[in-house]
Amino acid sequence: MALRFIGIDPDTGQQGSPTVWVDEEKGELVLQGWRPDEKLEAECALFELPGHAPGIPPHEAVIRIPARMVPMLREACDVAERAGL
Repeated sequence: MALRFIGIDPDTGQQGSPTVWVDEEKGELVLQGWRPDEKLEAECALFELPGHAPGIPPHEAVIRIPARMVPMLREACDVAERAGL
């Protein structure tokens, strides 16, 4: 796996921090974030979208990251796009 580090939440100190990487081999963004509370996760699971069953499959997860990390997400998207991922 060729992970490229993009950024880490600067406001979380030495406690586990939301982080953004790009997997340049697989063409994927890799995100570390906070676990949502049960209420938020349940709310996300209720959404019914065209072509998508409601619920969160066991192999997927809902995570939270702070809005202040939007520039890092943009950078990660730009890196993936430039690499033709």
